[in-house]
Amino acid sequence: MSPAAADTILNHLRDTGRKADYYDLIITGDLGALGSRIVKDLIWEKGVDIENNHVDCGEIVYNVVEDEFQGGSGAGCSAVVFNSYIYDKLRKKKINRVLLAATGALLSTVSSGQGESIPCISHAVSIENV
Repeated sequence: MSPAAADTILNHLRDTGRKADYYDLIITGDLGALGSRIVKDLIWEKGVDIENNHVDCGEIVYNVVEDEFQGGSGAGCSAVVFNSYIYDKLRKKKINRVLLAATGALLSTVSSGQGESIPCISHAVSIENV
């Protein structure tokens, strides 16, 4: 899912003409600790640095212990983190600009059974206090 999130974030920044530091937070969900590092690396390879303002919803919800393969639903983690932790920070104006790039796997028992790769998707929503 990391490549899908990286592609969505990069396209959003390019389409809007914004720099990554325009956002107080760039949030993905749920990539976990490993996926979070991968998305940062993929975006860095394209000349964009999100190291200082990127967080992953899976890392917030679960303990960051890679050998436990933490993670869950991208939609679930994104909803839980945004509607509690992030929304509260926006409401209190501790942060003002958030790019939320939720992720998901398009699972199919047929493609998995045939040993095919699992297509992934990411969509972004930009939320701002005005």
